[in-house]
This record gives sequence, C-alpha cells and structure tokens, in this order.
Amino acid sequence: RSTTPRGFQYALVEFLDQFAIERRADMLSDEPASIAADLPLGVADAYLAAVAVSLARTIGAAPPAWAWAPSRKLTRPWFAHPGAALRATLLLESPGPFRERNLFVSANALSRA
Repeated sequence: RSTTPRGFQYALVEFLDQFAIERRADMLSDEPASIAADLPLGVADAYLAAVAVSLARTIGAAPPAWAWAPSRKLTRPWFAHPGAALRATLLLESPGPFRERNLFVSANALSRA
C-alpha cells in the first residue's frame, strides 16, 4: 500500500470503483489501518471514515462503528482546495459525513463520472 497522497488517491479511486460494482456492506466493515502519520493532519483517516459512512448510506446499510472513532475526525477544518476563494463553496457543498469530520470537499467528491 502506498501512503503518499497520490498513492492514497489511487487506492481510494480503485476502492470506489470496486464498491460501485459490488455494493456490499461487508466491504466497509473492516477498519483500515491508521495512516495519520503518513499524510498531513490525519486527513486520510478522517476521509476514509467519511467515505465509509457515505457509501453505507448509499446502500442503506449501517455505517461501520470504526468510522465514529474520535481519531477519525479532525480537530481543525481541512479544505480540499487551499485557496480562500472556494472555501465558501466547499463549506456549502460538503456532504454531511465529511462536514462531521471537519473535512470540506466538493459535493461530487465521491463521483467517478
């Protein structure tokens, strides 16, 4: 597993593609290993939790318990775009599971289209 930001992004996209095909709740049940030390601010750990909650909700399954751990939430806001110009848009658009973890992303953060 690659824990570089690019490696994380590729692994996440691969998982999202596989989940789109299989749509199984058990794909979300195992807690991923913490990678907070490998990516800044623990963003990856919080992001994975937000993804798991979002995907569980799309298939009508209960989100996995690990996604609610305090270590899966950021203490300070993180914005997907570093510039101030888009912050208001990200604050408005960010899906609930992301906002709950202090992550501010676009409305289509999990879209593969």
